[in-house]
Amino acid sequence: MHRRFCQVDVFSSAPCRGNPVAVVVDGDGLTTDQMQRFAAWTNLSETTFLLPPSESGADYLVRIFTPVAELPFAGHPTLGSCHAWLAAGGTPAADGTVVQQCGAGNIPLRRTGDGWAFAAPPLLRSGPVDAALVERIAAALGIERAEVVDAQWVDNGPGWVAMLLGSADAVLRLRPRFIDADVGVAGPCEPGADAALEVRAFFPVNGVMVEDPVTGSLNAGLAQWLVGAGRVDAPYVARQGTVLGRNGRVHLSRGADGGIWVGGATSTIVAGTVDL
Repeated sequence: MHRRFCQVDVFSSAPCRGNPVAVVVDGDGLTTDQMQRFAAWTNLSETTFLLPPSESGADYLVRIFTPVAELPFAGHPTLGSCHAWLAAGGTPAADGTVVQQCGAGNIPLRRTGDGWAFAAPPLLRSGPVDAALVERIAAALGIERAEVVDAQWVDNGPGWVAMLLGSADAVLRLRPRFIDADVGVAGPCEPGADAALEVRAFFPVNGVMVEDPVTGSLNAGLAQWLVGAGRVDAPYVARQGTVLGRNGRVHLSRGADGGIWVGGATSTIVAGTVDL
């Protein structure tokens, strides 16, 4: 069956400089096995499938898959799926607001001057990281434990452990070895830079440590931690993907209720159909 399909570049205003997500717009009727097989075939960090919502108040339901597993939530797939749903003719129930249903619940999105932004979901796990795990991650990153300024759990679904280093340059110098953990690293940029933080994200896939180009879920968790701790002032811009030749820019802001919003540019790069 031919189904509408697109690949959306997320978190960059320049084409092919952000993070791509594959979106099957007509996901209804596919089994979980079919979705997982297709996500493995695309071999992108995430592939999503749009379906009719099952919760009141939601505009659509999205299922999010890595090549090896389904996720309850992920950031750039949320923005890319919203972009694809609107481009395919989706009409939100409330003007200027889209509500996405996913495994983490109903996620509101709103239009901003920097593109669509999603409300960061509550953290499933937060707080200090066990000292032994910090040591293991520091060793895997090839740095001394003393170079880690702070570490926190910022798990909103994917399972992120976050490390704060002393500078953006320290983040860019990392050449990590394998560790069985999803690790996010951030460091402050130099004064006058076009971003407040340099961010990198690493996760294991089939025994190999993979770097994600630009990561909405990690940046959401980092902002909840670092803004809440007074280490960064919102609004701010996070830079990610530099080492990979990408130009990711993630816009973080606070809502009226104090919650974090995560946004960025989106654009359709590939559009057509897939036979599933």
